[in-house]
Amino acid sequence: MTDDTLRSVDIERTGATRYLVRNARGGTLVTGTGDDEVFSPVELLLAAIGACTAVDVDLITSRRAEPDTFQIRVTGDKVKDPAGGSRMVNLHVEFTVRFPDGEAGDSARNALPRAVRMSHERLCTVSRTVEAGTPIATTVD
Repeated sequence: MTDDTLRSVDIERTGATRYLVRNARGGTLVTGTGDDEVFSPVELLLAAIGACTAVDVDLITSRRAEPDTFQIRVTGDKVKDPAGGSRMVNLHVEFTVRFPDGEAGDSARNALPRAVRMSHERLCTVSRTVEAGTPIATTVD
Protein backbone atom coordinates (compact mmCIF):
# COMPACT_ATOMS: atom_id res chain seq x y z
CA MET A 1 0.00 0.00 0.00
CA THR A 2 1.05 3.59 -0.53
CA ASP A 3 0.40 6.81 1.35
CA ASP A 4 -2.16 7.67 -1.35
CA THR A 5 -4.23 4.53 -0.78
CA LEU A 6 -3.74 3.71 2.90
CA ARG A 7 -6.60 4.53 5.28
CA SER A 8 -6.42 3.78 8.99
CA VAL A 9 -7.95 4.30 12.41
CA ASP A 10 -6.44 3.58 15.79
CA ILE A 11 -8.55 2.15 18.61
CA GLU A 12 -7.68 2.43 22.29
CA ARG A 13 -9.45 0.73 25.18
CA THR A 14 -10.58 3.39 27.65
CA GLY A 15 -12.60 1.17 29.99
CA ALA A 16 -14.53 -2.07 30.15
CA THR A 17 -16.00 -2.56 26.65
CA ARG A 18 -15.41 1.13 25.84
CA TYR A 19 -13.05 2.22 23.05
CA LEU A 20 -11.83 5.51 21.59
CA VAL A 21 -11.40 5.52 17.81
CA ARG A 22 -9.03 8.08 16.27
CA ASN A 23 -8.45 8.92 12.64
CA ALA A 24 -5.28 10.41 11.14
CA ARG A 25 -6.88 13.89 11.03
CA GLY A 26 -7.54 13.97 14.78
CA GLY A 27 -11.23 13.04 14.74
CA THR A 28 -12.50 10.79 17.51
CA LEU A 29 -15.55 8.74 18.40
CA VAL A 30 -16.42 6.40 21.22
CA THR A 31 -17.70 2.90 20.63
CA GLY A 32 -18.69 -0.01 22.82
CA THR A 33 -21.04 -2.95 23.06
CA GLY A 34 -24.24 -0.97 22.46
CA ASP A 35 -25.43 -1.47 26.02
CA ASP A 36 -25.52 2.31 26.47
CA GLU A 37 -25.69 5.42 24.28
CA VAL A 38 -22.46 4.87 22.34
CA PHE A 39 -22.49 3.23 18.94
CA SER A 40 -21.85 -0.49 18.70
CA PRO A 41 -19.53 -1.80 15.97
CA VAL A 42 -22.58 -3.04 13.99
CA GLU A 43 -24.15 0.44 14.21
CA LEU A 44 -20.86 1.91 12.99
CA LEU A 45 -20.96 -0.46 10.03
CA LEU A 46 -24.50 0.66 9.20
CA ALA A 47 -23.46 4.29 9.67
CA ALA A 48 -20.47 3.83 7.38
CA ILE A 49 -22.66 2.37 4.64
CA GLY A 50 -25.18 5.19 4.97
CA ALA A 51 -22.65 8.00 5.32
CA CYS A 52 -20.64 6.82 2.33
CA THR A 53 -23.63 6.81 0.00
CA ALA A 54 -24.94 10.04 1.56
CA VAL A 55 -21.77 11.89 0.58
CA ASP A 56 -21.93 10.56 -2.99
CA VAL A 57 -25.60 11.36 -3.51
CA ASP A 58 -25.38 14.74 -1.79
CA LEU A 59 -22.42 15.87 -3.90
CA ILE A 60 -24.26 14.97 -7.10
CA THR A 61 -27.73 16.31 -6.29
CA SER A 62 -26.86 19.44 -4.31
CA ARG A 63 -25.05 20.84 -7.35
CA ARG A 64 -28.54 21.27 -8.77
CA ALA A 65 -30.48 22.29 -5.63
CA GLU A 66 -30.07 22.27 -1.87
CA PRO A 67 -32.36 19.62 -0.38
CA ASP A 68 -35.20 20.54 1.96
CA THR A 69 -34.91 17.06 3.51
CA PHE A 70 -31.98 14.65 3.24
CA GLN A 71 -32.28 11.56 5.42
CA ILE A 72 -30.98 8.04 5.09
CA ARG A 73 -31.98 5.03 7.16
CA VAL A 74 -29.81 1.91 7.04
CA THR A 75 -31.20 -1.32 8.43
CA GLY A 76 -30.21 -4.96 8.62
CA ASP A 77 -30.69 -8.09 10.68
CA LYS A 78 -27.92 -9.48 12.89
CA VAL A 79 -28.15 -13.26 12.68
CA LYS A 80 -26.15 -16.37 13.48
CA ASP A 81 -24.99 -18.21 10.38
CA PRO A 82 -24.97 -22.04 10.17
CA ALA A 83 -21.41 -22.13 11.51
CA GLY A 84 -22.54 -20.21 14.61
CA GLY A 85 -20.91 -16.90 13.70
CA SER A 86 -22.69 -13.54 13.77
CA ARG A 87 -23.21 -11.54 10.62
CA MET A 88 -25.54 -9.00 9.06
CA VAL A 89 -28.14 -9.86 6.42
CA ASN A 90 -30.93 -7.96 4.68
CA LEU A 91 -28.93 -4.74 4.52
CA HIS A 92 -31.12 -1.95 3.18
CA VAL A 93 -30.48 1.75 2.54
CA GLU A 94 -33.58 3.95 2.35
CA PHE A 95 -33.33 7.53 1.09
CA THR A 96 -35.84 10.23 2.00
CA VAL A 97 -34.80 13.27 0.00
CA ARG A 98 -36.96 16.28 -0.88
CA PHE A 99 -36.03 19.25 -3.02
CA PRO A 100 -37.74 22.62 -3.36
CA ASP A 101 -40.24 23.33 -6.11
CA GLY A 102 -38.90 24.85 -9.28
CA GLU A 103 -36.50 24.08 -12.08
CA ALA A 104 -33.45 23.48 -9.85
CA GLY A 105 -35.43 21.18 -7.56
CA ASP A 106 -36.79 19.29 -10.58
CA SER A 107 -33.25 18.83 -11.87
CA ALA A 108 -32.09 17.47 -8.50
CA ARG A 109 -35.13 15.15 -8.24
CA ASN A 110 -34.40 13.80 -11.70
CA ALA A 111 -30.73 13.23 -10.81
CA LEU A 112 -31.51 11.44 -7.52
CA PRO A 113 -32.23 7.88 -8.79
CA ARG A 114 -29.13 7.90 -11.00
CA ALA A 115 -27.00 9.29 -8.15
CA VAL A 116 -28.19 6.53 -5.80
CA ARG A 117 -27.49 3.91 -8.48
CA MET A 118 -24.01 5.34 -9.23
CA SER A 119 -23.16 5.38 -5.53
CA HIS A 120 -24.24 1.77 -5.09
CA GLU A 121 -22.66 0.42 -8.27
CA ARG A 122 -19.44 2.43 -8.46
CA LEU A 123 -18.75 5.22 -5.98
CA CYS A 124 -19.37 4.09 -2.38
CA THR A 125 -16.22 2.33 -1.21
CA VAL A 126 -17.89 1.00 1.94
CA SER A 127 -20.90 -0.74 0.42
CA ARG A 128 -18.85 -2.01 -2.52
CA THR A 129 -16.33 -3.52 -0.06
CA VAL A 130 -19.09 -5.17 1.97
CA GLU A 131 -20.72 -6.60 -1.14
CA ALA A 132 -17.40 -7.87 -2.51
CA GLY A 133 -16.71 -9.71 0.74
CA THR A 134 -13.14 -8.46 0.97
CA PRO A 135 -10.99 -10.70 3.21
CA ILE A 136 -9.67 -9.24 6.45
CA ALA A 137 -6.20 -10.19 7.69
CA THR A 138 -5.48 -10.18 11.43
CA THR A 139 -2.18 -10.23 13.32
CA VAL A 140 -1.13 -10.15 16.96
CA ASP A 141 1.88 -8.04 17.89
